[in-house]
This record gives sequence, C-alpha cells and structure tokens, in this order.
Amino acid sequence: MSVRRYELTFPGADGTGLDTVVVERTELSGPGGHPVYADASGIVRAEISDRDEVRMLASGGQQALAHPTTARRLPDS
Repeated sequence: MSVRRYELTFPGADGTGLDTVVVERTELSGPGGHPVYADASGIVRAEISDRDEVRMLASGGQQALAHPTTARRLPDS
C-alpha cells in the first residue's frame, strides 16, 4: 500500500525553529524509481522510498535544496 501524504520537517531559515510542509503523491516517479511527492505550490518536491528515504528534487533553476530532518507519514483524510 502506498502512502498518499507526508509531513516533511526542515530546519528553520533562522536556525532556531522548524519549518514543516505537507507533500502529496503525484503520478511521477523520481530517478530512483520511487514516487514523487509535491506540496500544493509544486515548489517542494521529493522522491520518497517505501522505507521513507527522502531525495529532494529541484523544481527550478538555482534552487538550493535543503534535506528534511524528518519525514512523517500522514493518515489518509
């Protein structure tokens, strides 16, 4: 069974807090053959394996990719 949504947590821009974003599964597969997940804006994109391993994917040029500190499966709503 595949996971529809994940919550990704990143270090805050100011270095003191945490930023979270929810990503949903798309119809795409990443370079590793795993599903690609994206936020509503399409800017945050990640390939996530069935073992919850995350590979961030660039959505545009000059993008500096941060790696999430956690990836948490969310229940289907």
